[in-house]
Amino acid sequence: MAANGARGSRSRRVRLPGIAELLRPVPTGPVIDGHRQASGREAHTQKITVYLSSDELLDLERGRLVLRGYGISADRGRLVREAVAALLADLDARGMDSLLARRLGGRTRMDTGDGQSGRR
Repeated sequence: MAANGARGSRSRRVRLPGIAELLRPVPTGPVIDGHRQASGREAHTQKITVYLSSDELLDLERGRLVLRGYGISADRGRLVREAVAALLADLDARGMDSLLARRLGGRTRMDTGDGQSGRR
């Protein structure tokens, strides 16, 4: 380690957003024909870390290979960005009836929302 305590020129300090960034309106991303679009292959300035189980990672890779079988080439990052864009577009369009809201809220397809789990 160098005498000044730094290993390299990059700081490991995390930059947190300021209050102006936290309270500003968030754009919904590019929308084409009423559908949210993922960013595609470009330099991305923002990063998140997502931890997956081995089964989830295998499912992601299987999905990538299925798409490749259809002639669609996409890396894992692109696949995740497209999936996020699709789920958020569904949330925008359907609200509490969206797939994301149902899954995160613990409701399945059979749930009617009245606690009867498909019984009428």
